[in-house]
Amino acid sequence: MTREQLIGTIGKNGRRLNMMGSDLANFDFSGLDLTKADFRFSNLDKANFRGAILRGADLSFSNLTGASFADADLYEANLNFCSLEDVDLNGANVEGATFNFAGRSKYRNPATESRPEPITLTTVLQKSGWGTLIGIFLGAVLVYGSSAIIYFTNLIITAKDPILAGLYRFLIIQNITNGALVFLLTWALSGWLTHQFPAIWQRHLVISFVVLVSIFAINTSLYLVLLKPYIDELAKRPGIIGETAPWYIYMLGDLLITNIFLYVLQQGRQLTRKLSEQEFQLLNMEKLKTRAELDALQAKINPHFLYNALNSIASLVHDDPDKAEEMTLLLSKLFRYSTGRDGELFSTLADELEMVRTYLQVEQVRFGNRLSFSVEVSDPALNDLKLPQFLLQPIVENAIKHGIAKLADAGRIDVRIYEKNGELNLCVHDNGPAFPDDMDGGYGLRSIQDKLKLLYGNDARVELQNWPLKQVLLSILMTKIRSSQTYLTPEA
Repeated sequence: MTREQLIGTIGKNGRRLNMMGSDLANFDFSGLDLTKADFRFSNLDKANFRGAILRGADLSFSNLTGASFADADLYEANLNFCSLEDVDLNGANVEGATFNFAGRSKYRNPATESRPEPITLTTVLQKSGWGTLIGIFLGAVLVYGSSAIIYFTNLIITAKDPILAGLYRFLIIQNITNGALVFLLTWALSGWLTHQFPAIWQRHLVISFVVLVSIFAINTSLYLVLLKPYIDELAKRPGIIGETAPWYIYMLGDLLITNIFLYVLQQGRQLTRKLSEQEFQLLNMEKLKTRAELDALQAKINPHFLYNALNSIASLVHDDPDKAEEMTLLLSKLFRYSTGRDGELFSTLADELEMVRTYLQVEQVRFGNRLSFSVEVSDPALNDLKLPQFLLQPIVENAIKHGIAKLADAGRIDVRIYEKNGELNLCVHDNGPAFPDDMDGGYGLRSIQDKLKLLYGNDARVELQNWPLKQVLLSILMTKIRSSQTYLTPEA
C-alpha cells in the first residue's frame, strides 16, 4: 500500500483506519490524522509517525523498534506490550497513553543523546534565570494575597462603622469566591480540554473565556445581593471611597491565576502517566521474574506415576492387549498436554478438566473396579475461563496417592467446579482416609499455593476440609481470574 492509498482509505473509513496485523515496516505516516486507528499486532519497524495524530489509537502488541513519534499526538493511545527499543518520542504528547510491558524507549537528543527532563512547574522552579523569576513572582503573589486577607480581616474586626465593615466583608467574600471558582473550573475542565483541543493555546483560550464569563456572573450576583446596599449608603458620603483600579485589571489577575492552574494540572497529569526508562525495565523484570517463578512451580507428571503406568501396560500386553493399547494412547495424550505448553501459563478450564479426565482414566485402568470418578461443571460458561495450567492434576494425584491407594474396597473421586459468591470454586473430593491435623499437603499442594499467591495474591485460597466431606477446595475471585490472565501472556 502506498501513502496515497492509505490517505484514501482514511477518508473512506471516516478516520478509523484498521491495519491490524499488517506489515508496515518503514512506512511514512508523518502528519496523518490516525485518530483511533487499529495497528494491533502490526510490524511497524522504523515507521515514521512524526507529527501524526494518534489520539486513542491502538498499537498494542506491535513491533515499533526504531519508529519515530517525534511531535506526534499520542493522547490516550494504547502501546501495551509493544517493542519500543530505540523509539523517538521527542516532543510527543503521551498524556493518558498506556505503556504497560512496552520494553525500553528513549528520547533522542542529538546534543546529549539523553532523555530531556519533562517541562513542569517543579523543573522550571529548579532552574536559574526564568525559573528564579517565576518563583519570585509566585512568592510575591502568595505573600501579598495572604497579607491582604490579614489586613482586611483586621479592618473588619476593628472597624466601628458598620457600612465600612460590610464593604470589607464583601471584598474578602468576593476574592475567596473568585479564587475557589478559578481553581474548581480549571480542575473540572482540564481533562475535557485536553481531549477536545489538541493545541495548548486553544485550551488556555477556552478556559480563559469560561472563567471570565463565570466570574462576571458570580460577581454581579454578589454585588446585587451583598454590596449594593453598602455602596448606596457610601455614595452619600463623598470622599469615603478613594480611587480604585478598573475592574478589568482585577480580571486580568484572575485569568493569570487560571492559566497557571491549567498549566500545572495538565503537566501534572502528563508526568504521572509517563513511564521512565527505569520503570519500563522494572516492569519487564518483574514480569520475567514472575514467569520464571511460575515455570519453576509448573507441575510435572510424577515419575512414580509414569513408572506405575508403564508397569500396568506391560502386565496388560499379554492378558488384555486392547486395554494396554487404550492405556498407551491415554498416556500419550496426557504427556502431549504436559509437554506442549509452548510457554503458555494459562489454559481454559475445559482443557484442564480434559487433562484431569485423561489422568483419571489412566489410573482407572491401573486400579480397575477399585476406582470410579466424576468431573462436573455447574455452568458450561465456566469452561471458557482461563486458569493456570496443572492446577487440578496435582490435587487429583494426591487424592489417588493418599486416599484411593490406601483403600481395600472401592474408592471414588469427584471433581466439581462451581461459582458461588463471586468466587470460582474447584473442589476435589475422595472417600479415602481423612486429612491428618498436621498435614501440610506436600510439595504438590504447596506449589499450587505458591502459584495462586503469585497470580492472585490474597484473592485466592486453598483449604483442606474433612467435614462435611473430605475435599481440597480452591477458591479464586472471579474478577481476578478475568483480569490476571492478560498479565503474563507471552510476547511475540
